[in-house]
Amino acid sequence: MIKIIKTVREMQDYSESLRNSGRKISFVPTMGYFHDGHLDLMREGRKSGDSLIVSIYVNPTQFGPSEDLEKYPRNFDRDRSLAESVGVDVIFFPSNAEMYPKNYQTYITVEEVTKNLCGLSRPGHFRGVATVCAKLFHMVKPHIAIFGKKDFQQLVTIKRMVADLNMDLEIVGMPTTREKDGLAMSSRNVYLSQEERESALCLSRSLKRAKERYEEGERDAGRILESVKKYIENVPFARIDYLKICSTETMNDVKILDGESVLALAVFIGSTRLIDNYVFGEDLNIN
Repeated sequence: MIKIIKTVREMQDYSESLRNSGRKISFVPTMGYFHDGHLDLMREGRKSGDSLIVSIYVNPTQFGPSEDLEKYPRNFDRDRSLAESVGVDVIFFPSNAEMYPKNYQTYITVEEVTKNLCGLSRPGHFRGVATVCAKLFHMVKPHIAIFGKKDFQQLVTIKRMVADLNMDLEIVGMPTTREKDGLAMSSRNVYLSQEERESALCLSRSLKRAKERYEEGERDAGRILESVKKYIENVPFARIDYLKICSTETMNDVKILDGESVLALAVFIGSTRLIDNYVFGEDLNIN
């Protein structure tokens, strides 16, 4: 039966006992409301370690004042059942008081790789992400932590933090899990109306267009972006937040695709903000 841990002290003591017994801990940090993308990360964690721990915590420090913290979907009983179905050993389910006790005042800022993309449109977001992940790593004490590549800038940020602060764990990025029609799985997809859900396909379809231009030999970032921009702007309910091609290492904009580059986009579909990305040269499983 799956174990539920709610306090930091119990989590640290439990993980320490696993480490002392020689068990390899794999860890999937989440904000809950699981979909198949989360479960794929957990399946990878099940294969990668002896003990699989998943955290569920909707982290307030990564939400801006006008964002969806209060309405972010939550269903712990459903999450517990799904986690159990893929072999999770422990769910760490802390409260805000456990994570950010009274007089809390320490935060982590990863500088350069967070300045672009979501760092521009969501000020303070990555400070919250880096801080909560660092705290969770100290609480869960994993050997390996698994993240999805859909949040590509987040993955780059966490890898940078772990390297810079000499954290003793491996960060693994897993491919984006998609619906059959190509839409990247996201807990926020539940916000979409039926008509908006159809329009949301413009994200994955625009990535496919960019991939096709790249495979035809186009290397001018501006021309690829213009093609994608024109397509999205003609889709009902769609409003571009950002649309950029960046270095996968620095997250800085590139003009010519002569190194490993990622097309990253954030698009509002109605009032719901969705993100997706494509690393040029990689497979993109979209029909």
